[in-house]
Amino acid sequence: MSRLIDKLNRVSQAVPQAMGFRAMQQVSPKPRMLLIATLAQANIDGLADYVAGADAGLLHISNLSEGGKTLGEICQIVSDIPWGGWLRDVGQGGMKQIAKAGCDFVVFAPVNTPLAILQDNKLGKILQVEASLSEGLLRAVDRLPVDAVLTAGEQEGEYFLTWHHLMLFQRFADLLTKPLLVSVPSKVTASEIQTLWETGVEGVMVKVGVGQPEGRLKELRQVIDKLTFAPRRKRGKAEALLPYIGGERHIVAEEEKE
Repeated sequence: MSRLIDKLNRVSQAVPQAMGFRAMQQVSPKPRMLLIATLAQANIDGLADYVAGADAGLLHISNLSEGGKTLGEICQIVSDIPWGGWLRDVGQGGMKQIAKAGCDFVVFAPVNTPLAILQDNKLGKILQVEASLSEGLLRAVDRLPVDAVLTAGEQEGEYFLTWHHLMLFQRFADLLTKPLLVSVPSKVTASEIQTLWETGVEGVMVKVGVGQPEGRLKELRQVIDKLTFAPRRKRGKAEALLPYIGGERHIVAEEEKE
């Protein structure tokens, strides 16, 4: 299994130790939000310093042949974390090449991505979905053979999290049972991370490299490690609200009339 997906599953399934005098059971690991570094460019000096503190790394790949070679080099430079490829219009061939290069997982959009990536069962599969996706399609996504879901918002300019983002993330968490990843700005705060966790987010993706401060991921790692995360609640439990009939008020009126 993918190393990253294994981490995500352990995060989403973490539960507290039951109290009482029963026999000791295996305790799930302490809940902790995952931190993933995304690289828009591969030729970054001091790569290990940029991604220090991350649970995984992600490289944007638009050409499987060149991307596989670059990914293999990156996996050798920073081998202590799993690495994945963010596929961009890659076509149908070459998936075996990036798998051999050491790719642990792939992120892909549903449009223009061939079903051929399903042939490799060892690769973790994270589906990137748009925020505007309908409820029906989101429920369909939950039944697809993918391991997690990513929603990535705008990342240009002075990008910051808003209440609208939180509404969208809550909607995804309510409709999906799969682990949820979101893209966040590097300036994300401790209180924002805590709120995202409570909303239902298991992992955040942060851009590193040119234009981003070196060592920021290490700072975020320390921030996350100091936070206290409540055990993950059950996902996909959104229920429809039933209309109020008002029968009780009618009964009270009749009793007063008597």
